[in-house]
Amino acid sequence: MALKAGITGGIGSGKSVVCDIFRLLGIPVFNSDREARQILESNPDVVRQVTDIFGPSVYPEPGKPDRKKIASIVFNDKEKLKLLNGIIHPAVSKRFEDWAHENEAADYVLREAAILVESGAHQQMDCIILVCAPDDLRFSRAAKRDDISEEEVRKRSLNQMKQEDLKKYATYTIINDGKELLIPQVLKIHALLKEKAHKK
Repeated sequence: MALKAGITGGIGSGKSVVCDIFRLLGIPVFNSDREARQILESNPDVVRQVTDIFGPSVYPEPGKPDRKKIASIVFNDKEKLKLLNGIIHPAVSKRFEDWAHENEAADYVLREAAILVESGAHQQMDCIILVCAPDDLRFSRAAKRDDISEEEVRKRSLNQMKQEDLKKYATYTIINDGKELLIPQVLKIHALLKEKAHKK
């Protein structure tokens, strides 16, 4: 079985860029957010449970959830967010386990997830990579990317664990502040994980 490495970081930290570098090195990467979106569209059990909680209006068309409406509800209601995560995360974790089996020939696989620790998914991992950047830089990046205000990004970040707290769970840390070079940091971790996988 391939070694499982989780990769996480706060909103706008640059996890996706780091994952692209790992992909170029031939490492399979599981994108939890993308899988969650697909599950929200096509998993009948999930669709039924989400409709029960949020009402039929969140699916204006079959298989087409109104993501903006769901986001506006959960980002202002912690209980609803907890309920939604309780439906989505177990389904994503099951999909990850199946995917990891499909990629067991790899030295290691990566699971990218914004809320890896908060969802408890870090417990499935052999190690955790944390991508860090200063808060102001993260918020401005995310605002540009999602075409929303920095204030909105700050509000959304309150649903994630603080960067300082995430560091307690990190086996490896990558600094993505626009000053430190990313590729040497990734190559160093890649070599360590390959070594660790061969000893497993």
